[in-house]
Amino acid sequence: MQIRYLLALSLLPQLVLAEETTTPDANMQCIVEPPVPRPAISDSDETEIAQQEIQIISNRSEAEMGKQARFNGDVSFSQGGRHIAADEAILDQGEERLDANGNLVFQDQMITITADSLVAEMRNNSASLWGAQYWLHGQQIHGDAEKLEITPDNNLHLTKTNFTTCPPGDTSWLLEAETIKIDSTEEWGELWDAKLRIGDVPVFYIPYMTIPVSDKRKSGFLFPLLSTSTTNGVEVATPYYWNISPEYDLTLTPHYMSSRGLFLKSDFRYLAGDAQQGQVNVEYLGNDDMLSDSQDRYLYHWEHRGAINENWRVLANFTDVSDNNYFNDLNSEVQRATDNQMSRIGEISYFEQNWDFTARVQDIKVLGEEEKPYQVMPQVGLNYRAPDFWNGLDFSLLSEVSNFEHDDNEYSTATRLHIEPTVSYPIHGPAGSLTSEVKLLQTYYWQNDNGFEANKDLASSVSRTLPQVRLHGQINFERFTNYFNENYRQTLEPQFQYLYVGYEDQDDIGIYDTAKIQEDYFGLFRDRRFSGIDRIADANQFTLGLTTRLFDDHNVETFRFSLGQIYYLEDSKVGISDPINPNNNLTQENTSNSVLAAELSTKLYKDWYMSGAIQYDTKQSDNKKSEVTLDFRPGANKLLQFSYRYVPDLLNTNTNESVNISQTGMRAAWPINDNWYLVGNWYYDLNESRSVETYTGFQYESCCWAVRLSYHYRIKTNYEDDFNPVQDNRELFESGLYLNFVIKGLGGSGPLGVSDMLDDGLFNYRKPLYLKN
Repeated sequence: MQIRYLLALSLLPQLVLAEETTTPDANMQCIVEPPVPRPAISDSDETEIAQQEIQIISNRSEAEMGKQARFNGDVSFSQGGRHIAADEAILDQGEERLDANGNLVFQDQMITITADSLVAEMRNNSASLWGAQYWLHGQQIHGDAEKLEITPDNNLHLTKTNFTTCPPGDTSWLLEAETIKIDSTEEWGELWDAKLRIGDVPVFYIPYMTIPVSDKRKSGFLFPLLSTSTTNGVEVATPYYWNISPEYDLTLTPHYMSSRGLFLKSDFRYLAGDAQQGQVNVEYLGNDDMLSDSQDRYLYHWEHRGAINENWRVLANFTDVSDNNYFNDLNSEVQRATDNQMSRIGEISYFEQNWDFTARVQDIKVLGEEEKPYQVMPQVGLNYRAPDFWNGLDFSLLSEVSNFEHDDNEYSTATRLHIEPTVSYPIHGPAGSLTSEVKLLQTYYWQNDNGFEANKDLASSVSRTLPQVRLHGQINFERFTNYFNENYRQTLEPQFQYLYVGYEDQDDIGIYDTAKIQEDYFGLFRDRRFSGIDRIADANQFTLGLTTRLFDDHNVETFRFSLGQIYYLEDSKVGISDPINPNNNLTQENTSNSVLAAELSTKLYKDWYMSGAIQYDTKQSDNKKSEVTLDFRPGANKLLQFSYRYVPDLLNTNTNESVNISQTGMRAAWPINDNWYLVGNWYYDLNESRSVETYTGFQYESCCWAVRLSYHYRIKTNYEDDFNPVQDNRELFESGLYLNFVIKGLGGSGPLGVSDMLDDGLFNYRKPLYLKN
């Protein structure tokens, strides 16, 4: 039998809880669903629901207008996005109250509740359920309650209750509370008189706490970090998150180190309008006990970026630390121990379709080096582009004005104006491309030697005019072939470049922002030997290169090999000769060709991959730089990697001596089963016959909690430092033990993940590994 009522009042209030979208690990069945199917319910808002008709379906019914209506047998109440099922229900039309019991189920868009009985007061949109079990849709949270109340303002009050994010029957952790109140607007819950149980054992009593029921932010303590190391001793970090407003938040982290003292860290994030954001970090360690004179140590960091409107962009980045070894000794939130440069930059840019304008100031602080880079104070650039401006010709104009200053007075200062008009004729097609290009490189310098003898060779003013002609072409050949009984599409891509740059003696120009560029395969086809424009090397040379690729039936590249070399028609006579540092002389060696550069990336067999690169001097039969990796990647979070790299004549900034790097390494990440993961790496210095880093991490992760235990042994980069010349207990190597623990659903940061363990340590995982200085 079916009876329909049109009521202006809603049957039950709608519980508004934001649904959290999570992506559980593919190996774990982490979806917690209620034991009853969820009906298809609309997404109508509460105002619309209140105006929708109520549909009541039952096997039997007795009703008298204005009095009670009794329903029995498979009773189903529906209105908009709400649904109630029960064995028996009584609707008191005079009191506007609903009583239901027997196999009772309440559902809306966000929650499913099963209960022994229900009483709903439709006058004030409230309801009470006894003997309730509840599930929040789209989340892991579920639990029991002796009494569950839905208040007139759409909140939940639970009495003598518990909840967990573990699957039903899994008691890995359970939080019991005398009272839980869930605010449907703030999407957070408050708990009173709570006990945390781990494996049915009570381990912690909490008189009051707040918990998230969605991904909405709220102030509170985050999970602590516990570790121990040979340099810092026992470490305990307890982060506190402060949700100041929707546009601002702050994380304060007291970090106690038994060997050093109390290390305070703060991370303030902000939004400025719809398109700008930034963060401010302040870190402070007072009276570091590991230093001989217990100096204070600190860090300041500010970063801002965004768009003022559709044309204007802004960027700012400033970092400063108390001493060179700050990142080596302390676990900063800003940079890693391997970072030895801090960029201070402020920039504002304006963009139009064919032109742009940029103004910037920049200062780079290099840790551990006595020689400081120049400061750009300021640099103004104006660029213009006119594609196809006449008969297929492209025109562009690059220009900049830069002022270089230095903290040390014995260095020269300069103002530089550079104008670079370019006319090019590009021809592109499926079979290849050919680009002809002509540039005029016009530069003016105004230099001040500041009265120092070391700068006497610098001219007070310089005008440099250099022509450049570049011709670059590539041909694409393609065929279908068969290798090892597999069908492939193979390409053959030869390319060539002719480059001519005029010569002019540039020894009377200082070195302000220029250094040598690495000579990898792609670098063979650059038109410059140096970054910056303080030195523009003359050139009369051909470059020949060849790339071949294999694509499988799914158009996935399975093989790539590139080989190239520069052939010099004339030797370049321009190099870097710094009057302040005479040893820094980078001129081209007298040779008929450059190093032979080759790169390889291939899928060897099934899940085996190899990548490598080499720069080989064919004249001296000498390996200039090389690197090779062998990867086994059979699936998600499964990796075995073997690597080797060789870099000769690398400058040690501490000793100003050249050193050779010859290192081999091994990295692994492997799931032991659906819950246990093992990650490890090991790097060995063949020249010094010693390990430079060892890392081992064990991680257990289930649907509702995770724990990680890791061990580090690694070399420390110790810089010379005027901040504290005599330092006690500064070890060459550091070892440490680290423990992370997360209970999902209690404010934890979600799955610990395997990828962050691969990125931990001095040498993070890269695929493929590239040659780098």
